[in-house]
Amino acid sequence: MQGLELCRRYYEEVAAPLIEEKFGGCAYRFAAGLAGEGSECLGFDDEISRDHDFGPGFCLWLTDEDFEKYGAELKKLYNELPKEFLGISRNVQPQAVHRVGVMRTGDFYGRFTGCRSVPPDEAAWFRIPSHLLAAATSGAVFRDDLGGFSEIRRALLPCYPRDVRLKKLAARVFVMAQAGQYNYPRCVRRGDMPAAAFALSRFAEAALEAIHLINERYAPYYKWLYRSAEKLPLLHDAAVSAGGLFACGGGETEKIEYICDLTAAELRKSGLSGSNESFLTYHAEEIMLRIDSAYLKRFGVMIG
Repeated sequence: MQGLELCRRYYEEVAAPLIEEKFGGCAYRFAAGLAGEGSECLGFDDEISRDHDFGPGFCLWLTDEDFEKYGAELKKLYNELPKEFLGISRNVQPQAVHRVGVMRTGDFYGRFTGCRSVPPDEAAWFRIPSHLLAAATSGAVFRDDLGGFSEIRRALLPCYPRDVRLKKLAARVFVMAQAGQYNYPRCVRRGDMPAAAFALSRFAEAALEAIHLINERYAPYYKWLYRSAEKLPLLHDAAVSAGGLFACGGGETEKIEYICDLTAAELRKSGLSGSNESFLTYHAEEIMLRIDSAYLKRFGVMIG
């Protein structure tokens, strides 16, 4: 059983009846679910990932007013819940102690985005790294009768606002050109293999992040970047090829060019570039031309 389903059943079968018994008609006010850090929130948990911060648990998200009224009692109830469910106990590490439990809705979102609600403007959106937005919108909401938690969640999905997405995409496409098409083969010819490895890694990361942005999705934390990208509909072959760059089978330069060709073709198909050039720098500049925001256009193409 995947961790998210385990936590859903733990909430519905164990916790929800106790919460309703204790709080009666007020129980509907408490949004419940599981989101944030953790492989189980992304659906990527396996036997290896269960060695820490895994097991039955969930989040209860409250308005500020309700937290003041009910927070202490709810925390006490949560802490008294059974520690084991379906033969599994939660293995908690100190740095992850706040991943589950009772919390304010605004505090949850603020921890990832710096904003207690929806980011107020493009400058605020632009500052938020993709992996933090992926975490904030991961997992599932089990119950939200008031709708406040889900309203913010919906506003954050599926991806950045248009111009912010394009600005970040332009930066990733530019890095693909510089790290992969330009610097990697030069480093190899020079015999500087540490630099070549860095260039290859930077290219692959930028390519997988670009694939997410083209699919209008947030790229998760780096260790889940490939697994997430290979599940997306657009540029699936490019994602698989990016993963193949680390198979040590040779042909890295050819794979880089293949990935770049697929990316350029998708950018043209989606109307984000009109360039027929193979070097992705031209396509990054084309994306920049399609940004309307004066604030975002003033940043250099590499910033994103």
